[in-house]
Amino acid sequence: MRSSHWGKSPKQSVEQACERWGQGAVVKGCTDLMNGKRVDDELILALGGPPAEWIRTGEPSGPDYWLRVWGARGLLYAWEDSARPAIIRALNDDAWRVRDMALKVVARHGIHEAAGQVAHLRDDPSARVRQSALRTEKALSG
Repeated sequence: MRSSHWGKSPKQSVEQACERWGQGAVVKGCTDLMNGKRVDDELILALGGPPAEWIRTGEPSGPDYWLRVWGARGLLYAWEDSARPAIIRALNDDAWRVRDMALKVVARHGIHEAAGQVAHLRDDPSARVRQSALRTEKALSG
């Protein structure tokens, strides 16, 4: 298991968030982030780790798409079927990092209704997304 420089992996951080707030609340927070809604600052810190420290200072350290990436990444580890629509929409996000993370979630949770969009992403402008689309197709077919 990969551990970050803050001493825990994203999975461990999401699991701790689920213990603190409950899985349903974490999933809702993740989908809210992906849909551009405000969520509790502490949840953003749990999902984003040290790069999300800007939430305390008020000075963003990067593009706002990171919130959508962190929301999608949280859904790798905390999942409920209510998150399906947000993940499927994220496959069309303007930011390649969001599309890439959404593909990982589709693969992990076997979201077969996204297969058509996954196939379309084999032609994505981002090489990383194209590679993830191929891996996701294999996961969905296997």
